[in-house]
Amino acid sequence: MDTVVLEGATHKKAGPGSVPGVPAPPVKRPKAKKAKKAVVFFEVEILDAKTKDKLCFLDKVEPNATIGEIKSMFHKSHPQWYAARQSIRLDPKGKSLKDEDVLQHLPVGTTATFYFRDLGAQISWVTVFLTEYGGPLLLYLMFYFRAPFIYAPKYDFTTSKHWVVHLACMCHSFHYLKRLLETLFVHRFSHGTMPLRNIFKNCTYYWGFAAWMAYYINHPLYTPPTIYGEQQVRIALIIFLFCQVGNFSIHIALRNLRPPGSKTRKIPYPTKNPFTWIFLLVSCPNYTYELGSWFGFTLMTQCLPVAFFTAVGFIQMTVWAKGKHRSYLKEFRDYPPLRSPILPFVL
Repeated sequence: MDTVVLEGATHKKAGPGSVPGVPAPPVKRPKAKKAKKAVVFFEVEILDAKTKDKLCFLDKVEPNATIGEIKSMFHKSHPQWYAARQSIRLDPKGKSLKDEDVLQHLPVGTTATFYFRDLGAQISWVTVFLTEYGGPLLLYLMFYFRAPFIYAPKYDFTTSKHWVVHLACMCHSFHYLKRLLETLFVHRFSHGTMPLRNIFKNCTYYWGFAAWMAYYINHPLYTPPTIYGEQQVRIALIIFLFCQVGNFSIHIALRNLRPPGSKTRKIPYPTKNPFTWIFLLVSCPNYTYELGSWFGFTLMTQCLPVAFFTAVGFIQMTVWAKGKHRSYLKEFRDYPPLRSPILPFVL
């Protein structure tokens, strides 16, 4: 009797098609779909940094959008301000944000407010350097060949009798040809453009000094160094050439630190090239070698305008070197502490 009851209970629980006495297989339940995380879009308003007027409102901006992408969106509504001309800031008087800065990593809420400043018409750095360096090369050669209307008519298209004048022309031409070739094939610029108005100031500096130096070095009344004579000129030539090679070596080393198309910054270190070993003591040895080149050229020509150009260049390069040195110290905690900006242990 008990057996009949048990079998009846078993048959009652079994489903259709089941074998008596064998428990039914577990029923598979469909897996619940994972809920997708909702993307929180940003609202971006761009105000004029001077007037505080609203220039643009961008709705549904993705949180991983970069400042460069925001500039492109802004350019669509204001075609007269292309991306290179825009300065986007968090504060009207603050620093410009970098193009690679990501929106969600900035100290802003989901409704972000930025301030815009017009940087003015821009020009590429390649064009700037080609213009800056091409001018001195051509101007110096005009004075060297004594083109008309520079000196007295009887000296038109004549040559100097002093061999140091010809040597100085070769060194000056070599220097600026090297700069032009480095601009085209070596340098990698972190900033693609600069304000167009600056090119007039820069060209006035380079072109003006080149003409001033060339006028006196190639003047018919020019006298070469007399105190130490040829020995002084030879020593000066060695200094000039040594520093030119050193300057080129540093530019190659700096170029190799930055992959093409990137803006990554790394600490420069000495390489197998002995000219780069100065990195052990100096943050900007390209300026150190540049200064040495013009010191050698000053010693070679013994010309006051050249000495003045060297002094002014030293002051300007010191300002640039100190700025880069501070930037290195701020960006890299493990930056070598023994380095000086431009002159080892001095400056």
